[in-house]
Amino acid sequence: MAYHRPTDLSDAFGILAESDIPILAGGTDVFAVETGRELRGDVLDITAITQLGGITQSDDGWRIGATTTWSEIANSPLPAAFSALQQAAREVGSLQVQNSATVAGNLCNASPAADGGPPLLVLDASVEIGSQNGTRQMPLAEFITGVRKTALQPGELVTAIQIPPSLCKVHQHFKNSAHASIW
Repeated sequence: MAYHRPTDLSDAFGILAESDIPILAGGTDVFAVETGRELRGDVLDITAITQLGGITQSDDGWRIGATTTWSEIANSPLPAAFSALQQAAREVGSLQVQNSATVAGNLCNASPAADGGPPLLVLDASVEIGSQNGTRQMPLAEFITGVRKTALQPGELVTAIQIPPSLCKVHQHFKNSAHASIW
């Protein structure tokens, strides 16, 4: 078994291009499945890649990096439109799980019980997917294709979740208007 923990995204893409290797971020689902057993085969741990972390805002909207934890979501000063996502973050497992589990990992597992799916769908989220061939975006509604199935192709990994700015602006408009009671 080889354990890979690159610090650069291009190194991770190189490893993924060479083999179909499981990706580890928070590891909460991987270790739950492997309880009492050793992991078999190679593993690509992406937690040391700083490009994949954090929450940022730009004119293009909000970007939630792939290794951003549920605790980071719950404790970040986000617009009110994100309140359902933040509530979901506070409901995921125990505090220990929230401190290590990632939002992107939650989506990549494509479990019907995934906490992040519904609030991210309401936010019209898209998934940023990267590989050695570049980056592409896909609406979250198209990313999860079935139970435990996603649209990820060999050699790809989720690099971020994107939230368009329009929903947050609409919410802010109504919050500041006479229609605030509908929110």
